[in-house]
Amino acid sequence: MSQLKIWGGATSRTVRAHWMCHELGLEYEPILIGSRTGETQSETFRALNPKEKIPVLVDGDLILSESTAIVTYLGDTYGADTGLVPAPYTRERALYNQWNSFVQMELDAHTLYVLRKHRDLTDLYGSAPAAVETAIAGFNKQVAVAEMALRDRDHLVGHQFTGADILLSTTLSWAIDYGFELSPRLIAYNNLHRARPAFRSAAKLNFSISAGA
Repeated sequence: MSQLKIWGGATSRTVRAHWMCHELGLEYEPILIGSRTGETQSETFRALNPKEKIPVLVDGDLILSESTAIVTYLGDTYGADTGLVPAPYTRERALYNQWNSFVQMELDAHTLYVLRKHRDLTDLYGSAPAAVETAIAGFNKQVAVAEMALRDRDHLVGHQFTGADILLSTTLSWAIDYGFELSPRLIAYNNLHRARPAFRSAAKLNFSISAGA
């Protein structure tokens, strides 16, 4: 059995980890538990991640959470010659880090996840119409920055597909599911990367279970 395991499925965040494994052709054990199904509150899972969040990567004695960290670690460790993650200490790596931080914070945590909390999960987090309205406006403002960067290219960093494109594409798909009307340029960018065989196989696996409440 492979020493690599990925815990988590059914969400835009978990598919990132699966997608990178499929891009790298890695053998791993998928443990497809969903969020808010009770499985992330189990004693076994809490021993791996007391935050009770997915995805989690287990590689031997290394336990790693946070999708961006997982994508980057996999590329660094198992794909040094693939270019999926730029080499450390390079200009490209700095840009890669910048875009990952931008997607994770401006398009995910500060906007889409606010909608999830205060529109989808009001029983847990409460209704906050002003926060929802601000999050929608914030997403539209910030996603325009990504559109500007991609106006004459298909990748965020250089001329090659990288983990940063995994982060952005999965986030754009999340936004589409939430009813955002993206520009034709961003839709074309997203469709291009979702057509990759690695995404198709990873998504089929990841979304084979329900996300939970």
